[in-house]
Amino acid sequence: MPHLKLGVLLWSQATDWPAMLTTAKRVDRLGFDHLWTWDHVYAIFGDPYQPIFEGYTTLGAWAAVTERAHLGLLVGANTFRNPALVAKSVTTIDHISGGRAILGLGGAWFGLEHEAHGIDFGKGFGERLDRLDEAVGVIARLLEGEEVTHEGRAYGFERLRQTPLPIQRPLPIMIGGSGEKKTLRTVAKYAHMWNAFGTPEELARKDEILRRHCEEVGRDEREIERTVGCKLVIRDDEDQARRTWESLMERNKTPLDGIRDPWLGSPVQIAERITRYQEIGFQTVIAELPAPYDQETLERLVGEVRPLLTTVPGA
Repeated sequence: MPHLKLGVLLWSQATDWPAMLTTAKRVDRLGFDHLWTWDHVYAIFGDPYQPIFEGYTTLGAWAAVTERAHLGLLVGANTFRNPALVAKSVTTIDHISGGRAILGLGGAWFGLEHEAHGIDFGKGFGERLDRLDEAVGVIARLLEGEEVTHEGRAYGFERLRQTPLPIQRPLPIMIGGSGEKKTLRTVAKYAHMWNAFGTPEELARKDEILRRHCEEVGRDEREIERTVGCKLVIRDDEDQARRTWESLMERNKTPLDGIRDPWLGSPVQIAERITRYQEIGFQTVIAELPAPYDQETLERLVGEVRPLLTTVPGA
């Protein structure tokens, strides 16, 4: 069974900066592999007009005060920024952090924040995914130190170069999403990490599609780290975890039916769920924490759940 990696995503809505900063430092001290936040400018759960912090400036601040965890957006909205600027931003964060940046990108989906901020949302999801594929192709070349001249459907560059290059070579690229025709093909072409949500059965089917795309583009599928996202609360039993979850959703002004299948339960129950994903090759779990950030879940995920999984025969 693959070695388990653990990441934490801190919701950037319904919080204040001191709480985000303090919890990010704690995630780093506890030994999590990754630390993530969103790339949204309106709250995405509940009332969209709740307080929310911007993604790249958050990562830059975290990069300066953490020491171990890799840092990324889960995932960056490709529509928000020119891809050349994205390459420069993530390279800067890589240097600030001493080589711990991850470039997370997705096609973007939240129309309201685009409309309100005057950001071009494109003509539809298919067009946004085409833009994503084009952007990632350019960014990957820039991060490797190529001079890029490119005239595409969405972007154009003339003898573009960037210095300095990232500390990491390669700097990991994470693609989020499970679209079978376009997103998974972009994953196959460019990504070092893939993030998805769903049941083990759903993700096993998506993984088979990803493998076919990898074969078609000549990519070794073993080069791509599979990561699964979840909303998580750990307590002594499921009832206690559910009560905590309900309180968190009230704080975030989010109906309980607005989020599919949160992972709620004891360390043993959570370990059993994770094992089902490990068995299909998803070796990384990224737990989302709404504000106010649940310190007990953080501690028990590392201190109780991880040991249960690393002691499984064959792990």
